[in-house]
Amino acid sequence: MRLPDPPPPDQDPWPDEPMGWGTKAVLGLLAGTVVLGLTIMAGALHGEAGPPQPATGGTASAPPTGAAGPVGQSEPTWVTIPAIDVDAPLTSVGLDPEGWVDAPPQEVPNLAGWYRDAASPGAAGTAVLVGHVDNAAGPAVFYGLGELRPGDTVDVVREDGREVTFTVYETAIYDKYQLPERVYQDTERPELRLITCGGDFEPGTGGYRANVVVYATLTGTT
Repeated sequence: MRLPDPPPPDQDPWPDEPMGWGTKAVLGLLAGTVVLGLTIMAGALHGEAGPPQPATGGTASAPPTGAAGPVGQSEPTWVTIPAIDVDAPLTSVGLDPEGWVDAPPQEVPNLAGWYRDAASPGAAGTAVLVGHVDNAAGPAVFYGLGELRPGDTVDVVREDGREVTFTVYETAIYDKYQLPERVYQDTERPELRLITCGGDFEPGTGGYRANVVVYATLTGTT
């Protein structure tokens, strides 16, 4: 399948896409590694300061010591992030016929998506959860993602009955056309990425200029 290239920054992103629609991501293959460039669009909260953003330059620490070993594949069903009051179901998302990663329905604000063609949370590799920052009605599931800091935790419940806990070690914000490969790069250890939109809202496109990315590693299983 031939995959589309993203437009240059001086052009309207995805001009054939309905303004204010959901989440799509360019899927590319590089040296055997899945690399995604994620653009999440949502309705802006006009007249407000907008969603929280990571500190300038992001925040980072070394991955926590005592990381847990992988527990195998199992579909995730629920995500909880105590520091920002996230308590939400998960739905699996894949690729649409044009080779883009689908988003959870934008009209369901408290719903996050798991990219099913990557690792499941807790398995070896990099699991990916995406969610809207807001919609036309107000904040959505990952509105507070930019507030997370190293040491915060993310709990994911899986269909096999396990609950896996990840500890955040880095948050960052990137131009949506320039996500570094390491965001989605596969790893030998169980890792998690949480992604939503961020930066300035662009009224002409119905989207945001950037992506907020949270990096976390597996530190516990029950």
